[in-house]
Amino acid sequence: MSALSSRTFFHFNTWEWLLAPTFPSFVFAVRTSFAAAISLLIAMWMELDSPAWAPLTVWVVALTSRGESLAKARWRVVGTVIGCMAAMALIAAFPQQSGLFFPVLALWVGICCATATLLDGYPTYGLLVASFTSTIVATGAASNPDTVFDVAVSRGTYIILGVLCETLLAILSMPNLQAKAHLRLLNRLYALRSSVSEIILHAHERKDDPTVRFQLLGELAQANNRLTYDAMEMGPHLRVADHARAALACLVALLARSRVEVLAGEPAENHWLAHDWNRLEGHIHACEVPRHGDRFRFRVFSRRSFSDARDNGLRACGGILGAWLIWETTAWPAGLSFVSFVSLVYGLLATRENPLLASSSFLAGGIFSVAAATLCAFLLVPAVTSPELLVVVLMPFMVVGGLAATRAETSGYAFSFNMFLPVLIGPSNQGRYDEIGFLNGAMAFLCAILFARWTYRSIMPFRLDRHMRSTERWIGSQLRALARDSNRLDPHEWLVQNANSLVRLTRVVSRIPAPALLPYMERSLTILERGLILITLRDVQRAQETSPALKNALTLFLRHWQKHGFREADVRALLNASSPASHARDIVTSHCNALLASGHASQNDLSSRSR
Repeated sequence: MSALSSRTFFHFNTWEWLLAPTFPSFVFAVRTSFAAAISLLIAMWMELDSPAWAPLTVWVVALTSRGESLAKARWRVVGTVIGCMAAMALIAAFPQQSGLFFPVLALWVGICCATATLLDGYPTYGLLVASFTSTIVATGAASNPDTVFDVAVSRGTYIILGVLCETLLAILSMPNLQAKAHLRLLNRLYALRSSVSEIILHAHERKDDPTVRFQLLGELAQANNRLTYDAMEMGPHLRVADHARAALACLVALLARSRVEVLAGEPAENHWLAHDWNRLEGHIHACEVPRHGDRFRFRVFSRRSFSDARDNGLRACGGILGAWLIWETTAWPAGLSFVSFVSLVYGLLATRENPLLASSSFLAGGIFSVAAATLCAFLLVPAVTSPELLVVVLMPFMVVGGLAATRAETSGYAFSFNMFLPVLIGPSNQGRYDEIGFLNGAMAFLCAILFARWTYRSIMPFRLDRHMRSTERWIGSQLRALARDSNRLDPHEWLVQNANSLVRLTRVVSRIPAPALLPYMERSLTILERGLILITLRDVQRAQETSPALKNALTLFLRHWQKHGFREADVRALLNASSPASHARDIVTSHCNALLASGHASQNDLSSRSR
């Protein structure tokens, strides 16, 4: 095993990102390193008290997607303002009462982490920034409460300075941004359309592989996350993102309907496929030729896990209280820095799909950061006599970190390495760290990561089996809810909403062996298809042209489904119900056959597990 590991370690592919980087990766690394260096020089020229936080901001908001960077930078500024205001309010309310100040601060951080779990996109990040910014500002002014306003203004200055430097260099290095974003979005849609059409064309010719379909669902979900930022790069006042989301929803519907057609054993779904394909082409055309004044909207809300929100909130609250108690009992000189770092780690990892797993690469990147900072602080920085020479010393480390950030396998390590390297070195106009101060700061940083990792493992730990059961119960309840008279969820909303939840879950369980994961994939695809079938039967029941006899049979079937979920006896009763021949009768028959086929293919139905 050790020989195999050493061969892998010294293999060229392991270090290809560093030895032979791609041109876009190299441009990103150099551009972001220069932005971080410029922000550091400006912060030192302004004689700010902690100039290292400016390059930290650059690395936080710097992403390979320009639209994503803009969204993240915007919400970082908003979160910083909220956090500074919260810190000033806490200091004003409890200036000399640590026994009240820290519990209220812990409660505030817990509320922010819990609420962030219920949101999507970068508003989540904004709340997390508010949580750890309030901690950093409040602990920075705890020993001298009169300076809290100065500390808050200084913190806001770092953030805005870092955002401006990163944005300026990104604009200069990315000409024709709108045209490139438009082309990238269209190419993504074309590629996905081609993949889906290939699966539909060969659906009857080969055995259906749930792994292939789930992989394509993952690509659709990833594209759904990226297209918002592509649309942002194309400029405001366009509805390209809404049309692109609708196009992706049509692609998911085509995937599901093609499988329903196979289950039914006959091409009875062709008119549905044609309808979805025509809608797909219409939305792609709207993306190709965007027009001003377009009022089209398409929004899909994913699952909100209140149990995960509760766990994240309580864990963060308890972690801040625990860090405070450690400082109180040990009188550690770096105790306030330890509390700040703990809050920062919670803010960066709280909403990850598996925080414990994410903390492993974060810890490894932190260790690399401490090692590089030690080399700089003890050997290189003492010989530096000007800020410009300091930038020369830091530039190679930052470029290497930037290259690592562009590769999926190393991005987790680069995340913490790039952020905290300048903070650990602690450049300052007024002086340098002494050895004891540097070691205390580095120890506080590493202990904060280890402490947060311990809480993720010990306090309401993430359990994969519990997470899977929770997701299955939620999807099963959603499936039964489709049979309610008041339910108005259309097929595209149902498919996209649940596909996103299932794809997110499969990313969490990616380390499970394929033989154990395959049955879960099959059950997940079955639940999506049954929901699609149920919506179709519900629409037939509500149609005016449906005969009264068939309406009554469908009403009884939907009522039983709402109470009990899928039962083969109910499906056969609907199939055998007497009603005059009609197009509606043909639709019901084909969909009942598809339901029976799905029941034979998957005996462990997710909806029965939710009872």
